Amino acid sequence: MEGELRTVIDMSNAGIVILDGDYNIRFTNKSASELTGYQVEDLLGMNFMDIFSAENKKVIKDMLAEHRMGENIRSCSELEILTAQGNRKETEICITTTGDSNGTGKIYAYLRDISQRKMSEERLKMTEEKYSLLFERVQQGLFISSREGKFIDCNQAMLDMLGYKDKEEFLSLDIARDVYVNPEDRRIFQDLVERDGFVKEYEVELKRKDGKRVTILLTGNIKRNGDGEIAGYEGINTDITERKNIEHELRKANDFFRNLIDSSVDGIIAADIKGNIIIFNKGTEKLLGYKAGEVIGKLHITGLYPPGVAKDIMRKLRSQEFGGVGRLETTQSTLVDKDGEHIPINISAAIVYEDGKEIATVGIFTDLREKLKMERELQDAQLQLLQSEKMSSLGKLAAGVAHEINNPLGGILIYSNLLIEEMEDSDPKREDLKRIADEATRCKEIVKSLLEFARQTGPKMEPIDINRSINEGLFFLENQAAFLNIEIIKKLDLTLPLIEGNSSQLKQVFMNIMVNAAEAMEGRGALTVTTALQPENNSVLIEFSDTGRGIPPEYISRIFDPFFTTKEVGKGTGLGLSLSYGVIEQHKGKIDVRSKVGKGTCFVIELPAKHENSAN
Repeated sequence: MEGELRTVIDMSNAGIVILDGDYNIRFTNKSASELTGYQVEDLLGMNFMDIFSAENKKVIKDMLAEHRMGENIRSCSELEILTAQGNRKETEICITTTGDSNGTGKIYAYLRDISQRKMSEERLKMTEEKYSLLFERVQQGLFISSREGKFIDCNQAMLDMLGYKDKEEFLSLDIARDVYVNPEDRRIFQDLVERDGFVKEYEVELKRKDGKRVTILLTGNIKRNGDGEIAGYEGINTDITERKNIEHELRKANDFFRNLIDSSVDGIIAADIKGNIIIFNKGTEKLLGYKAGEVIGKLHITGLYPPGVAKDIMRKLRSQEFGGVGRLETTQSTLVDKDGEHIPINISAAIVYEDGKEIATVGIFTDLREKLKMERELQDAQLQLLQSEKMSSLGKLAAGVAHEINNPLGGILIYSNLLIEEMEDSDPKREDLKRIADEATRCKEIVKSLLEFARQTGPKMEPIDINRSINEGLFFLENQAAFLNIEIIKKLDLTLPLIEGNSSQLKQVFMNIMVNAAEAMEGRGALTVTTALQPENNSVLIEFSDTGRGIPPEYISRIFDPFFTTKEVGKGTGLGLSLSYGVIEQHKGKIDVRSKVGKGTCFVIELPAKHENSAN
């Protein structure tokens, strides 16, 4: 039985020693030997006090002194022992005494190694201290809350974020009612976190104590109790109010600049370094006919220019000659619209840099079509004024010359005809005199034309149907030999209004132009006569287009000058078009000519329309 008891004692994890009244060890087990580092035989006979460090000997002595022989007392303490190797070891020591009626008894000491537990406790304490330090020092607001809607704990950053100084006051708040701007957001958070186990960066607005709002990103997870049930939530609140304000201001600034760009009447285009279009404002939409969505990120910038032009612009942008490197001062260029039409524009451009690197190019484009049109109209008006002044001067000159020549011509005609009548038909001089009379007659016709050209009084005006005047002129001409092989194409607007004019003079102008056309086509080709109303300036447009040989460019500016003609000598006076110019001018109209050598000529006449009923 004693052997079995010894075996059980040796199996104990606790070191067991039995002391006598002088605290000498009378019995020990293997666990005590392993704990102290002494062999069992070395422990037997040792004084129990010798295994303790000097600072702990008094403590253990006091403990032993409290246990009087004969009383059943048990006490425990945690003390360091000194092992046989001189190492210190944390040990839990429990002492009990037993006594009998004879007053004899024994002291039992139980020793258990608690080094690992003490180390774990120390680590836990350090971890808790670190957690507590982190909990308080972290910049984000940390919280633990219950499902019922109360805060269980929070850090200082959470208090500062929401403007509270008293933590107890904060922990007493109803979260949904007192903290959330929209209480429904608290329920949404609960649904999300309980469904998924966590929530990441849930954006929500909270109320500060002073009533101001803060925007936070809430990241949290559920907390469970010992039974695995959801007990509450813990989370981190990151204040993004300042970031949201900055984002709002950036959006406002972007909206302002976007509106500024879109409000520009000029076209504004920006492209990244690869040439992909990234800005295409409304001014450019109107200029080129594209919608921004059709080109942004879809069309390369070179697609908006004629071949080679975009490359030339980039060359100038990187040159010093055109405004400095990275800048292009206003210069004229060309864009291509959605329909392929070339649009004259002024462009000023710049390279956009970021940290010294090119990131984009931006250009501002001004539509020059209206400006160039106005310049042409001004030039035409100046030319017309010059032509009018020239015609006026030439008219006065022609009138004086005509009057001076008319009387001598009359004498030549009278006396030459008298001499012809007196001569025999066989007289060889008769033919010479007849030639003199014919040339004098031709000169008289020229003088007559000069006098008509120089006439200062205006023609009698009345309502005229332009289509009728054209048809009457064609009726007179189309059976003449020069028109027999010419195709006459009429494109007459039958809704034309009447004009105020002199029918005879205008008919003569139309016939003169059509005869010139027939001669230019040398009796074979097509003559197209077109009439139309121009509502924008309430005028009637008349065009005579032929397929003749055309007029060389150097002659165009002189075509309406008196005595200028491209016909052979003796086949024209050179007064027909100048007289036509004068007639149209007297009718407050305009006459112009377009021509291309080898393709044909088009005379364009504009006459002001009456404000009354249209012609039938």
